[in-house]
Amino acid sequence: MALKATIHKALLQVADMDRNYYGDHALTVARHPSETDERMMLRLVVFALHAHEHLEFGRGLSDSDEPDLWRKDLTGRVQEWIELGQPDERTLLKACGRADRVWVYGLGAAFAQWWKAAAPKLERAQNLEVRRIAVTGATPLAALAQRSMQLQCTIQERQIWLADGARSVEMEWQSLRG
Repeated sequence: MALKATIHKALLQVADMDRNYYGDHALTVARHPSETDERMMLRLVVFALHAHEHLEFGRGLSDSDEPDLWRKDLTGRVQEWIELGQPDERTLLKACGRADRVWVYGLGAAFAQWWKAAAPKLERAQNLEVRRIAVTGATPLAALAQRSMQLQCTIQERQIWLADGARSVEMEWQSLRG
């Protein structure tokens, strides 16, 4: 019998000073059985970085034809395709042909090493941006993961603060491409 996704609920308040975006989002996040708490929380952080009324979670790990997050316009055209981790280069090139903008986010040194190896193969992808997120505070990102969450995310000048009222995680993002 196959394992089923674990459902998490999150009320996410976003204050993105860089984009002048302020909004509240009631999100349902299906955590794949092979997904870690850290990766699930990274999906929420990336959601906050791109927050928009039409941004939604894709099947990601469950379906290679869908990203972790994406935003479509009202006609169904993919405006943003957002992947996490270390996706296959062919998948990214295919996504670059389907979407206006493609984003890849990852954590830590392993992600930077992956990008160093993948970059030459992805040179021709003009609409691809790659960002590395580093946790700079003492609290790990996975510590905020709960089945029911109320989170506040503040974004300003490449700094990200994610808090649940009792704990907060400080992060910063670095552009590796784009």
